[in-house]
Amino acid sequence: MEISLRPYQTQDTQAILNIINYNILNSTAIYDYNIRSYEQQKALLEDKIKKNFPVIVAETNGKVVGFGMYGEFRFREAYKYTVEHSVYVANEYHGNGIGKLLLEELIQLAKKQNLHTMIAVIDQENQSSIDFHEKFGFKTVGIIKDSAYKFDRWLHSVFMQLILE
Repeated sequence: MEISLRPYQTQDTQAILNIINYNILNSTAIYDYNIRSYEQQKALLEDKIKKNFPVIVAETNGKVVGFGMYGEFRFREAYKYTVEHSVYVANEYHGNGIGKLLLEELIQLAKKQNLHTMIAVIDQENQSSIDFHEKFGFKTVGIIKDSAYKFDRWLHSVFMQLILE
């Protein structure tokens, strides 16, 4: 399977929305309860780009099968060198190296923007994502217990950090 990466275009919004909404309904990868509308997702993506943050898509045979992006970690000025990222792959395409390609590219883009730190916030039950991030050098720097409530249970947020060098 040949995977290519490219910058987000408006016509990718529906495919990204499908990936996001699947995760909202079926996983703890996103701590939202309600699916997003097309307009909400498009506004979120456009806001990232307006703030000079990348949104990239992975595609195979012209089909969007994953995406990645990063943005502000916190909203105070002194945090401007720290970003929080997201990488999502369509459920039926897991295990094909798509997430790896997306995260590698996001790390390179962050370095080019002279950012210093990349943060991942991962549900503690998602051990595969924690292991995935460790392969890139991310270290667990904290766990916030009972920080979210979804699917009738309390969830713990794992904060992982990569110092970009």
